[in-house]
Amino acid sequence: MSAEPFDLAVIGAGPGGYVAAIRAAQLGMNVAVIEEDRPGGVCLNWGCIPSKALLTGAELVETLRAHGDTFGVSAEGLTLDYAKVQAHSRKVSERLCKGVQGLLKKNKITLVAGRGRIAGPGVVHVEGEKAVDVAAKRILLATGSSELVPKGVEVDGERVMTSREALASKSAPQRVVIIGAGAVGVEFAYIWKNYGAEVVVVEMADQMLPGADKDVAAALQREFRRKKIDVKLGTRFEELKLDGDLVRIGLAGGDSGGELEADRVLLALGRRPLSADLGLETAGVETDDKGFVKVNAQLRTSAEQVWAIGDLVGAPLLAHKASEEGIAAAEWMAGVKRPPLDHEKIPGCIYAQPQVAWIGLTEAQARERHGDVRVGSFPFTASGKAIASAHSAGFVKIVAEPKYGEIVGAHLVGAGATELVAEIGLAMTLECTTSEIAGTTHAHPTLSEAIHEAALLAEGRGINF
Repeated sequence: MSAEPFDLAVIGAGPGGYVAAIRAAQLGMNVAVIEEDRPGGVCLNWGCIPSKALLTGAELVETLRAHGDTFGVSAEGLTLDYAKVQAHSRKVSERLCKGVQGLLKKNKITLVAGRGRIAGPGVVHVEGEKAVDVAAKRILLATGSSELVPKGVEVDGERVMTSREALASKSAPQRVVIIGAGAVGVEFAYIWKNYGAEVVVVEMADQMLPGADKDVAAALQREFRRKKIDVKLGTRFEELKLDGDLVRIGLAGGDSGGELEADRVLLALGRRPLSADLGLETAGVETDDKGFVKVNAQLRTSAEQVWAIGDLVGAPLLAHKASEEGIAAAEWMAGVKRPPLDHEKIPGCIYAQPQVAWIGLTEAQARERHGDVRVGSFPFTASGKAIASAHSAGFVKIVAEPKYGEIVGAHLVGAGATELVAEIGLAMTLECTTSEIAGTTHAHPTLSEAIHEAALLAEGRGINF
Protein backbone atom coordinates (compact mmCIF):
# COMPACT_ATOMS: atom_id res chain seq x y z
CA MET A 1 0.00 0.00 0.00
CA SER A 2 1.20 3.51 -0.80
CA ALA A 3 2.77 5.36 2.15
CA GLU A 4 1.27 8.58 0.85
CA PRO A 5 -2.45 9.00 0.11
CA PHE A 6 -3.46 7.87 -3.36
CA ASP A 7 -4.68 10.61 -5.68
CA LEU A 8 -7.75 8.49 -6.39
CA ALA A 9 -9.37 5.42 -4.86
CA VAL A 10 -11.96 3.71 -7.06
CA ILE A 11 -14.45 1.38 -5.39
CA GLY A 12 -15.43 -1.15 -8.05
CA ALA A 13 -13.48 -2.57 -11.02
CA GLY A 14 -16.31 -2.94 -13.51
CA PRO A 15 -16.48 -1.25 -16.92
CA GLY A 16 -16.86 2.13 -15.21
CA GLY A 17 -14.33 1.74 -12.42
CA TYR A 18 -11.41 0.14 -14.21
CA VAL A 19 -11.74 2.47 -17.21
CA ALA A 20 -11.84 5.51 -14.89
CA ALA A 21 -8.76 4.23 -13.10
CA ILE A 22 -6.82 3.83 -16.34
CA ARG A 23 -7.77 7.31 -17.57
CA ALA A 24 -6.83 8.81 -14.20
CA ALA A 25 -3.46 7.04 -14.34
CA GLN A 26 -2.89 8.38 -17.85
CA LEU A 27 -3.50 11.85 -16.45
CA GLY A 28 -0.76 11.37 -13.85
CA MET A 29 -2.72 10.19 -10.82
CA ASN A 30 -1.58 7.49 -8.41
CA VAL A 31 -4.64 5.20 -8.35
CA ALA A 32 -5.95 2.34 -6.23
CA VAL A 33 -8.89 0.16 -7.27
CA ILE A 34 -10.84 -1.79 -4.64
CA GLU A 35 -12.76 -4.84 -5.88
CA GLU A 36 -14.43 -7.58 -3.81
CA ASP A 37 -15.07 -9.96 -6.71
CA ARG A 38 -13.31 -10.21 -10.09
CA PRO A 39 -12.00 -7.30 -12.18
CA GLY A 40 -14.35 -6.53 -15.05
CA GLY A 41 -17.49 -6.35 -12.94
CA VAL A 42 -20.88 -7.82 -13.76
CA CYS A 43 -20.58 -6.94 -17.45
CA LEU A 44 -17.47 -8.96 -18.12
CA ASN A 45 -18.06 -11.79 -15.64
CA TRP A 46 -21.83 -12.20 -15.31
CA GLY A 47 -23.51 -10.11 -17.98
CA CYS A 48 -22.61 -8.60 -21.34
CA ILE A 49 -19.70 -10.82 -22.33
CA PRO A 50 -20.73 -14.38 -21.32
CA SER A 51 -24.27 -13.80 -22.56
CA LYS A 52 -22.92 -12.88 -26.01
CA ALA A 53 -21.07 -16.19 -26.15
CA LEU A 54 -24.35 -18.00 -25.48
CA LEU A 55 -26.19 -15.82 -28.01
CA THR A 56 -23.62 -16.62 -30.70
CA GLY A 57 -24.26 -20.32 -30.12
CA ALA A 58 -28.03 -19.82 -30.28
CA GLU A 59 -27.70 -17.85 -33.51
CA LEU A 60 -25.62 -20.61 -35.07
CA VAL A 61 -28.26 -23.19 -34.11
CA GLU A 62 -31.05 -21.06 -35.57
CA THR A 63 -29.11 -20.39 -38.77
CA LEU A 64 -28.49 -24.10 -39.37
CA ARG A 65 -32.09 -25.05 -38.67
CA ALA A 66 -33.84 -22.19 -40.43
CA HIS A 67 -31.50 -21.50 -43.33
CA GLY A 68 -29.13 -24.45 -43.67
CA ASP A 69 -31.08 -26.04 -46.49
CA THR A 70 -31.18 -22.72 -48.36
CA PHE A 71 -27.40 -22.71 -48.50
CA GLY A 72 -27.01 -26.40 -49.17
CA VAL A 73 -26.08 -27.33 -45.60
CA SER A 74 -27.94 -30.24 -44.03
CA ALA A 75 -28.83 -29.82 -40.35
CA GLU A 76 -30.25 -33.33 -40.09
CA GLY A 77 -29.17 -35.08 -36.91
CA LEU A 78 -28.11 -31.82 -35.27
CA THR A 79 -27.13 -32.39 -31.64
CA LEU A 80 -26.91 -29.70 -28.97
CA ASP A 81 -24.65 -29.63 -25.92
CA TYR A 82 -25.54 -26.59 -23.84
CA ALA A 83 -22.87 -27.39 -21.26
CA LYS A 84 -20.17 -26.85 -23.90
CA VAL A 85 -21.36 -23.40 -24.94
CA GLN A 86 -21.76 -22.46 -21.28
CA ALA A 87 -18.18 -23.60 -20.62
CA HIS A 88 -17.02 -21.49 -23.57
CA SER A 89 -18.79 -18.46 -22.10
CA ARG A 90 -16.93 -18.91 -18.79
CA LYS A 91 -13.57 -19.25 -20.58
CA VAL A 92 -14.24 -16.01 -22.44
CA SER A 93 -14.97 -14.20 -19.18
CA GLU A 94 -11.88 -15.67 -17.52
CA ARG A 95 -9.66 -14.55 -20.39
CA LEU A 96 -11.00 -11.01 -20.36
CA CYS A 97 -10.85 -10.80 -16.56
CA LYS A 98 -7.12 -11.55 -16.78
CA GLY A 99 -6.92 -8.91 -19.50
CA VAL A 100 -8.33 -6.26 -17.16
CA GLN A 101 -5.87 -7.29 -14.45
CA GLY A 102 -3.10 -6.88 -17.00
CA LEU A 103 -4.32 -3.41 -17.98
CA LEU A 104 -4.36 -2.29 -14.34
CA LYS A 105 -0.82 -3.59 -13.86
CA LYS A 106 0.36 -1.98 -17.11
CA ASN A 107 -0.93 1.38 -15.91
CA LYS A 108 0.69 0.94 -12.46
CA ILE A 109 -2.68 0.87 -10.68
CA THR A 110 -2.83 -0.81 -7.27
CA LEU A 111 -5.55 -3.48 -7.08
CA VAL A 112 -6.85 -4.06 -3.55
CA ALA A 113 -8.97 -7.19 -3.04
CA GLY A 114 -11.93 -6.82 -0.70
CA ARG A 115 -15.14 -4.92 -0.04
CA GLY A 116 -14.61 -1.18 0.24
CA ARG A 117 -16.67 1.38 2.13
CA ILE A 118 -16.03 5.02 2.95
CA ALA A 119 -14.86 5.21 6.57
CA GLY A 120 -14.33 8.96 6.71
CA PRO A 121 -13.02 11.89 4.63
CA GLY A 122 -10.45 10.49 2.23
CA VAL A 123 -10.45 6.99 3.75
CA VAL A 124 -11.78 3.74 2.28
CA HIS A 125 -11.89 0.79 4.67
CA VAL A 126 -11.41 -2.55 2.89
CA GLU A 127 -12.54 -5.88 4.31
CA GLY A 128 -10.72 -8.72 2.60
CA GLU A 129 -8.33 -11.46 3.67
CA LYS A 130 -7.09 -8.78 6.03
CA ALA A 131 -8.61 -5.40 6.77
CA VAL A 132 -6.78 -2.35 5.41
CA ASP A 133 -7.48 1.35 5.08
CA VAL A 134 -6.80 3.09 1.79
CA ALA A 135 -6.18 6.81 2.06
CA ALA A 136 -6.99 8.89 -1.01
CA LYS A 137 -7.45 12.54 -1.96
CA ARG A 138 -10.46 11.61 -4.09
CA ILE A 139 -12.91 8.71 -4.09
CA LEU A 140 -14.87 7.40 -7.07
CA LEU A 141 -17.86 5.14 -6.43
CA ALA A 142 -18.35 2.59 -9.23
CA THR A 143 -20.06 -0.34 -7.52
CA GLY A 144 -22.70 -0.86 -10.20
CA SER A 145 -25.96 -2.71 -9.70
CA SER A 146 -27.43 -6.14 -9.00
CA GLU A 147 -30.49 -8.05 -10.14
CA LEU A 148 -33.84 -6.88 -8.84
CA VAL A 149 -35.70 -9.59 -6.90
CA PRO A 150 -39.28 -8.99 -5.66
CA LYS A 151 -39.92 -9.16 -1.94
CA GLY A 152 -40.90 -12.62 -0.77
CA VAL A 153 -39.25 -14.40 -3.72
CA GLU A 154 -36.28 -16.64 -2.99
CA VAL A 155 -33.70 -17.23 -5.71
CA ASP A 156 -32.44 -20.81 -5.35
CA GLY A 157 -30.39 -20.92 -8.55
CA GLU A 158 -32.15 -24.09 -9.70
CA ARG A 159 -35.81 -23.34 -10.28
CA VAL A 160 -35.85 -19.60 -9.62
CA MET A 161 -33.03 -17.63 -11.22
CA THR A 162 -31.74 -14.19 -12.03
CA SER A 163 -29.41 -13.61 -14.98
CA ARG A 164 -26.39 -14.47 -12.82
CA GLU A 165 -27.62 -17.97 -12.00
CA ALA A 166 -28.81 -18.42 -15.58
CA LEU A 167 -25.32 -17.69 -16.88
CA ALA A 168 -23.83 -20.16 -14.39
CA SER A 169 -26.26 -22.94 -15.32
CA LYS A 170 -24.80 -25.78 -17.39
CA SER A 171 -28.17 -26.87 -18.78
CA ALA A 172 -30.99 -25.23 -20.69
CA PRO A 173 -34.49 -25.49 -19.21
CA GLN A 174 -37.25 -27.59 -20.75
CA ARG A 175 -40.02 -25.15 -19.89
CA VAL A 176 -39.22 -21.65 -18.67
CA VAL A 177 -41.21 -18.55 -17.80
CA ILE A 178 -39.26 -15.31 -18.14
CA ILE A 179 -40.67 -12.40 -16.17
CA GLY A 180 -39.74 -9.20 -17.97
CA ALA A 181 -39.30 -8.40 -21.67
CA GLY A 182 -36.35 -6.07 -21.35
CA ALA A 183 -32.82 -6.81 -22.60
CA VAL A 184 -32.14 -9.74 -20.25
CA GLY A 185 -35.53 -11.36 -20.79
CA VAL A 186 -35.38 -11.04 -24.57
CA GLU A 187 -31.86 -12.40 -24.87
CA PHE A 188 -32.39 -15.43 -22.65
CA ALA A 189 -35.70 -16.18 -24.37
CA TYR A 190 -33.80 -16.36 -27.67
CA ILE A 191 -30.94 -18.44 -26.24
CA TRP A 192 -33.08 -21.02 -24.50
CA LYS A 193 -35.61 -21.35 -27.32
CA ASN A 194 -32.85 -22.31 -29.72
CA TYR A 195 -31.47 -24.82 -27.24
CA GLY A 196 -34.82 -26.59 -27.08
CA ALA A 197 -36.86 -24.89 -24.35
CA GLU A 198 -40.53 -23.95 -24.39
CA VAL A 199 -40.43 -20.26 -23.54
CA VAL A 200 -43.08 -17.88 -22.21
CA VAL A 201 -42.20 -14.21 -21.69
CA VAL A 202 -44.40 -12.20 -19.33
CA GLU A 203 -44.35 -8.39 -19.47
CA MET A 204 -46.62 -6.01 -17.58
CA ALA A 205 -46.17 -3.18 -20.11
CA ASP A 206 -48.13 -3.07 -23.36
CA GLN A 207 -45.01 -3.69 -25.46
CA MET A 208 -41.73 -5.57 -25.40
CA LEU A 209 -38.67 -3.49 -24.50
CA PRO A 210 -40.64 -0.89 -22.49
CA GLY A 211 -39.53 2.60 -23.43
CA ALA A 212 -38.26 1.62 -26.87
CA ASP A 213 -39.77 2.97 -30.09
CA LYS A 214 -43.14 1.28 -30.62
CA ASP A 215 -42.33 0.19 -34.18
CA VAL A 216 -39.20 -1.55 -32.93
CA ALA A 217 -41.10 -3.30 -30.13
CA ALA A 218 -43.83 -4.44 -32.51
CA ALA A 219 -41.31 -5.82 -35.01
CA LEU A 220 -39.50 -7.76 -32.29
CA GLN A 221 -42.78 -9.15 -30.98
CA ARG A 222 -43.76 -10.39 -34.46
CA GLU A 223 -40.42 -12.15 -34.87
CA PHE A 224 -40.61 -13.76 -31.44
CA ARG A 225 -44.07 -15.11 -32.14
CA ARG A 226 -42.86 -16.40 -35.49
CA LYS A 227 -40.14 -18.24 -33.58
CA LYS A 228 -42.90 -19.69 -31.35
CA ILE A 229 -41.82 -17.77 -28.27
CA ASP A 230 -45.01 -16.99 -26.35
CA VAL A 231 -45.13 -13.31 -25.35
CA LYS A 232 -47.79 -12.18 -22.88
CA LEU A 233 -48.08 -8.38 -22.70
CA GLY A 234 -50.08 -6.36 -20.21
CA THR A 235 -49.64 -9.21 -17.78
CA ARG A 236 -48.52 -8.79 -14.19
CA PHE A 237 -46.52 -11.33 -12.19
CA GLU A 238 -48.25 -11.99 -8.85
CA GLU A 239 -46.53 -14.88 -7.08
CA LEU A 240 -44.30 -17.94 -7.32
CA LYS A 241 -45.03 -21.29 -5.70
CA LEU A 242 -42.62 -24.21 -5.64
CA ASP A 243 -44.31 -27.56 -6.22
CA GLY A 244 -41.82 -30.42 -6.25
CA ASP A 245 -39.63 -29.97 -9.31
CA LEU A 246 -42.02 -27.37 -10.77
CA VAL A 247 -42.67 -23.69 -10.29
CA ARG A 248 -46.20 -22.31 -10.49
CA ILE A 249 -46.41 -18.67 -11.55
CA GLY A 250 -49.50 -16.66 -10.71
CA LEU A 251 -50.40 -13.96 -13.23
CA ALA A 252 -52.97 -11.17 -13.47
CA GLY A 253 -54.08 -8.71 -16.14
CA GLY A 254 -54.72 -8.84 -19.87
CA ASP A 255 -55.96 -12.14 -21.23
CA SER A 256 -53.36 -14.06 -19.27
CA GLY A 257 -54.68 -14.13 -15.72
CA GLY A 258 -54.29 -17.44 -13.98
CA GLU A 259 -51.30 -19.72 -13.56
CA LEU A 260 -48.37 -20.98 -15.61
CA GLU A 261 -46.22 -24.01 -14.88
CA ALA A 262 -42.52 -24.39 -15.64
CA ASP A 263 -39.38 -26.11 -14.46
CA ARG A 264 -37.56 -22.76 -14.26
CA VAL A 265 -38.39 -19.11 -13.82
CA LEU A 266 -36.04 -16.29 -14.81
CA LEU A 267 -36.53 -12.99 -13.02
CA ALA A 268 -35.62 -10.26 -15.50
CA LEU A 269 -37.31 -7.33 -13.79
CA GLY A 270 -34.46 -4.86 -13.89
CA ARG A 271 -31.61 -3.91 -11.57
CA ARG A 272 -31.03 -2.06 -8.32
CA PRO A 273 -28.03 0.08 -7.35
CA LEU A 274 -25.39 -1.41 -5.07
CA SER A 275 -25.37 1.59 -2.76
CA ALA A 276 -25.96 -0.14 0.57
CA ASP A 277 -23.13 -0.46 3.10
CA LEU A 278 -20.83 1.91 1.18
CA GLY A 279 -20.56 4.39 4.03
CA LEU A 280 -22.58 6.93 2.09
CA GLU A 281 -24.22 8.36 5.21
CA THR A 282 -20.83 8.72 6.89
CA ALA A 283 -19.50 10.60 3.88
CA GLY A 284 -22.63 12.73 3.39
CA VAL A 285 -23.41 11.25 -0.03
CA GLU A 286 -27.07 11.72 -0.93
CA THR A 287 -29.22 9.10 -2.69
CA ASP A 288 -32.72 9.16 -4.15
CA ASP A 289 -35.64 7.06 -2.90
CA LYS A 290 -34.50 4.09 -5.04
CA GLY A 291 -30.95 4.14 -3.72
CA PHE A 292 -29.28 5.73 -6.76
CA VAL A 293 -26.51 8.18 -5.85
CA LYS A 294 -27.25 11.79 -6.74
CA VAL A 295 -24.60 13.53 -8.84
CA ASN A 296 -24.26 16.84 -10.64
CA ALA A 297 -23.45 17.34 -14.34
CA GLN A 298 -19.80 16.55 -13.59
CA LEU A 299 -20.67 13.34 -11.70
CA ARG A 300 -19.75 14.82 -8.34
CA THR A 301 -21.78 13.75 -5.33
CA SER A 302 -23.00 15.92 -2.46
CA ALA A 303 -19.81 14.99 -0.55
CA GLU A 304 -16.61 16.89 -1.21
CA GLN A 305 -14.08 14.90 -3.22
CA VAL A 306 -16.45 11.97 -3.87
CA TRP A 307 -17.67 11.17 -7.39
CA ALA A 308 -19.97 8.40 -8.65
CA ILE A 309 -20.59 6.80 -12.04
CA GLY A 310 -22.35 4.01 -13.92
CA ASP A 311 -25.36 2.03 -12.79
CA LEU A 312 -24.93 3.50 -9.30
CA VAL A 313 -26.13 6.91 -10.54
CA GLY A 314 -29.08 5.74 -12.64
CA ALA A 315 -30.28 5.09 -16.16
CA PRO A 316 -29.30 4.07 -18.68
CA LEU A 317 -27.77 1.06 -16.92
CA LEU A 318 -25.27 0.21 -19.64
CA ALA A 319 -21.61 -0.79 -19.55
CA HIS A 320 -20.56 1.69 -22.23
CA LYS A 321 -22.35 4.49 -20.41
CA ALA A 322 -20.40 3.61 -17.26
CA SER A 323 -17.11 3.63 -19.19
CA GLU A 324 -17.79 7.03 -20.73
CA GLU A 325 -18.76 8.43 -17.34
CA GLY A 326 -15.59 6.97 -15.84
CA ILE A 327 -13.43 8.72 -18.44
CA ALA A 328 -15.34 11.97 -17.97
CA ALA A 329 -15.09 11.87 -14.17
CA ALA A 330 -11.32 11.23 -14.28
CA GLU A 331 -10.82 14.11 -16.69
CA TRP A 332 -12.88 16.52 -14.61
CA MET A 333 -10.90 15.53 -11.51
CA ALA A 334 -7.71 16.34 -13.40
CA GLY A 335 -9.03 19.72 -14.52
CA VAL A 336 -9.54 18.78 -18.15
CA LYS A 337 -12.09 21.06 -19.82
CA ARG A 338 -14.72 18.97 -21.54
CA PRO A 339 -18.50 19.10 -22.07
CA PRO A 340 -20.94 17.04 -20.00
CA LEU A 341 -22.04 13.69 -21.41
CA ASP A 342 -25.12 13.72 -23.61
CA HIS A 343 -27.07 10.68 -22.46
CA GLU A 344 -29.39 10.93 -25.46
CA LYS A 345 -26.45 9.96 -27.65
CA ILE A 346 -25.77 6.69 -25.81
CA PRO A 347 -26.95 3.70 -27.87
CA GLY A 348 -28.94 0.80 -26.48
CA CYS A 349 -28.53 -2.69 -27.92
CA ILE A 350 -30.31 -6.06 -27.71
CA TYR A 351 -28.35 -9.00 -29.12
CA ALA A 352 -31.02 -11.62 -29.85
CA GLN A 353 -31.91 -12.20 -33.51
CA PRO A 354 -33.19 -10.02 -34.94
CA GLN A 355 -30.95 -7.59 -33.10
CA VAL A 356 -32.35 -4.30 -31.84
CA ALA A 357 -30.50 -1.01 -31.45
CA TRP A 358 -31.50 2.57 -30.88
CA ILE A 359 -30.04 5.97 -30.12
CA GLY A 360 -31.59 9.35 -29.38
CA LEU A 361 -35.29 10.08 -29.31
CA THR A 362 -38.11 7.73 -30.22
CA GLU A 363 -40.41 8.97 -32.96
CA ALA A 364 -43.06 9.84 -30.34
CA GLN A 365 -40.54 11.77 -28.21
CA ALA A 366 -39.25 13.61 -31.27
CA ARG A 367 -42.76 14.66 -32.31
CA GLU A 368 -43.43 15.93 -28.82
CA ARG A 369 -40.23 17.97 -28.84
CA HIS A 370 -39.95 19.07 -32.48
CA GLY A 371 -43.45 18.78 -33.96
CA ASP A 372 -43.73 17.51 -37.53
CA VAL A 373 -40.48 15.55 -37.74
CA ARG A 374 -38.96 13.89 -40.78
CA VAL A 375 -39.00 10.08 -40.69
CA GLY A 376 -37.40 7.63 -43.07
CA SER A 377 -37.93 3.89 -42.59
CA PHE A 378 -36.28 1.34 -44.85
CA PRO A 379 -37.10 -2.39 -44.51
CA PHE A 380 -34.43 -5.07 -44.82
CA THR A 381 -36.83 -6.91 -47.14
CA ALA A 382 -35.66 -4.35 -49.73
CA SER A 383 -31.95 -4.81 -48.96
CA GLY A 384 -30.00 -6.96 -51.40
CA LYS A 385 -27.41 -7.99 -48.80
CA ALA A 386 -30.09 -8.86 -46.21
CA ILE A 387 -32.07 -10.97 -48.68
CA ALA A 388 -28.95 -12.74 -49.95
CA SER A 389 -27.90 -13.63 -46.40
CA ALA A 390 -31.44 -14.79 -45.45
CA HIS A 391 -31.73 -12.13 -42.75
CA SER A 392 -34.41 -9.83 -44.12
CA ALA A 393 -36.43 -9.20 -40.94
CA GLY A 394 -36.53 -5.68 -39.58
CA PHE A 395 -35.81 -2.14 -40.71
CA VAL A 396 -33.82 1.04 -40.13
CA LYS A 397 -35.77 4.12 -39.06
CA ILE A 398 -34.19 7.57 -38.89
CA VAL A 399 -35.93 10.48 -37.17
CA ALA A 400 -34.84 14.07 -37.91
CA GLU A 401 -36.02 17.47 -36.78
CA PRO A 402 -38.00 19.36 -39.46
CA LYS A 403 -36.05 22.57 -40.05
CA TYR A 404 -32.58 21.34 -41.02
CA GLY A 405 -33.03 17.59 -41.05
CA GLU A 406 -30.59 17.07 -38.15
CA ILE A 407 -30.83 13.48 -36.93
CA VAL A 408 -32.32 13.24 -33.43
CA GLY A 409 -32.91 9.50 -33.23
CA ALA A 410 -32.59 6.17 -35.00
CA HIS A 411 -34.14 2.75 -34.40
CA LEU A 412 -32.94 -0.47 -35.96
CA VAL A 413 -34.20 -4.04 -35.99
CA GLY A 414 -32.34 -6.74 -37.89
CA ALA A 415 -29.11 -8.64 -38.34
CA GLY A 416 -26.15 -6.38 -37.58
CA ALA A 417 -28.24 -3.66 -35.95
CA THR A 418 -25.94 -3.41 -32.92
CA GLU A 419 -22.99 -2.68 -35.21
CA LEU A 420 -24.85 -0.38 -37.61
CA VAL A 421 -26.03 1.97 -34.86
CA ALA A 422 -22.47 3.27 -34.41
CA GLU A 423 -22.74 5.14 -37.73
CA ILE A 424 -25.79 6.99 -36.45
CA GLY A 425 -24.01 7.71 -33.16
CA LEU A 426 -21.13 9.35 -35.00
CA ALA A 427 -23.56 11.26 -37.22
CA MET A 428 -25.40 12.62 -34.17
CA THR A 429 -22.13 13.60 -32.47
CA LEU A 430 -21.23 15.60 -35.59
CA GLU A 431 -24.80 17.02 -35.80
CA CYS A 432 -25.26 15.47 -39.23
CA THR A 433 -28.40 15.90 -41.28
CA THR A 434 -30.24 13.29 -43.30
CA SER A 435 -29.00 15.12 -46.39
CA GLU A 436 -25.38 14.53 -45.34
CA ILE A 437 -26.01 10.82 -44.68
CA ALA A 438 -27.80 10.61 -48.04
CA GLY A 439 -24.81 12.28 -49.67
CA THR A 440 -22.36 9.73 -48.21
CA THR A 441 -21.62 6.79 -50.52
CA HIS A 442 -22.28 3.46 -48.83
CA ALA A 443 -20.71 0.31 -50.28
CA HIS A 444 -22.97 -2.08 -52.16
CA PRO A 445 -24.09 -4.63 -51.20
CA THR A 446 -23.99 -3.99 -47.45
CA LEU A 447 -26.49 -3.84 -44.61
CA SER A 448 -25.32 -0.27 -43.99
CA GLU A 449 -27.05 0.75 -47.21
CA ALA A 450 -30.26 0.59 -45.19
CA ILE A 451 -29.08 3.65 -43.26
CA HIS A 452 -28.40 5.47 -46.53
CA GLU A 453 -31.82 4.52 -47.88
CA ALA A 454 -33.59 5.55 -44.65
CA ALA A 455 -31.90 8.95 -44.87
CA LEU A 456 -33.01 9.30 -48.49
CA LEU A 457 -36.59 8.45 -47.49
CA ALA A 458 -36.49 11.06 -44.72
CA GLU A 459 -35.47 13.53 -47.44
CA GLY A 460 -38.43 12.47 -49.55
CA ARG A 461 -36.27 10.98 -52.29
CA GLY A 462 -36.06 7.26 -51.64
CA ILE A 463 -34.58 5.14 -54.40
CA ASN A 464 -35.00 1.46 -53.52
CA PHE A 465 -38.23 1.58 -51.55
